[in-house]
Amino acid sequence: MRKPTAVLPKKKRGRPATGRDPVTAIRLSGDIKKRVDSWAAKQEDKPGRSEAIRRLVETALATTGPAPKRSKKAAAKAAGMAGEMIDRLADKSASPEEQAKRKRRLMKGPPEFREMRGDLPKPKGVA
Repeated sequence: MRKPTAVLPKKKRGRPATGRDPVTAIRLSGDIKKRVDSWAAKQEDKPGRSEAIRRLVETALATTGPAPKRSKKAAAKAAGMAGEMIDRLADKSASPEEQAKRKRRLMKGPPEFREMRGDLPKPKGVA
């Protein structure tokens, strides 16, 4: 009489699942790949490139936050230094009025950028 054989579950075809997260492909320049590989080589457990990139992204996300608020004194000093540099680099052939207009435009920045900044007060009349 034959011995009963154990019924083994059928193997699924294809590549085995290695994780539940979807794959995200990115392009890296040769220089960045070298820098990532160099960073990974300095780690104790010598992670592969994918794991090194995950760790670097996690580290960067953990350390970034909202920009620190500058004191009014520091902001005034920075604006003064920027104004001096603009004066040095200004087009001397332009009229004084045109130079002042250009300097104001550079100091304030383009309106589309001013609207984006959350750290600046909104102009009056804008909700």
